[in-house]
Amino acid sequence: MENVYFFKGIILGFSIAAPVGPIGVLCIRRTLSNGLLTGFLSGLGTATADAIYGCIAAFGLTVVSTFLINSQFYLHLIGGLFLLYLGYKTFQSVPAEIAAKANGNGLLTSYTSAFFLTLTNPMTIMSFAAVFAGLGIGTADGKFASALLVLGVFIGSMFWWLLLSGTVNLLRKRFDKKRLHWVNQISGVVITVFGILSLLTI
Repeated sequence: MENVYFFKGIILGFSIAAPVGPIGVLCIRRTLSNGLLTGFLSGLGTATADAIYGCIAAFGLTVVSTFLINSQFYLHLIGGLFLLYLGYKTFQSVPAEIAAKANGNGLLTSYTSAFFLTLTNPMTIMSFAAVFAGLGIGTADGKFASALLVLGVFIGSMFWWLLLSGTVNLLRKRFDKKRLHWVNQISGVVITVFGILSLLTI
């Protein structure tokens, strides 16, 4: 019976990750520029942050959730400014003739930047808390059930990012340097808009 929580978590994680926001744009752009692994790791950073927020909601860690909600002004400010920076860097970046080989630092940056951006959105925890309450899921169901739920959220979110980056990677050969330049500029503008919207919600 507890396995039901695992499958609910997968559906929930996939559904929350699927709407294309700033991380989705980053994942697409990084996959086109640097390959599948770089794009997927960007998504994996988001999946990790989703799992952390899911854990806070599932286990009822009220002290942490209250702190995050009370700090949302600063989180939105930091996240918005970081998105503006990423948007500018993306817009200005020049596509290389040959995609750079993935290295440790580049892969780590792809993961941590997406992880950080997701954590600076405290509304994510509100989304998880609301959905969990709507599904009748809480600490009363037991720690094991909650752990299965969080694991499902992580796997569901990770599956979406693998699907997105894998699909984009299949189309990668169709993008020459000129088209990649367009992708960089469009992505930069879109990410900048997300940054402005984040700052406007303060």
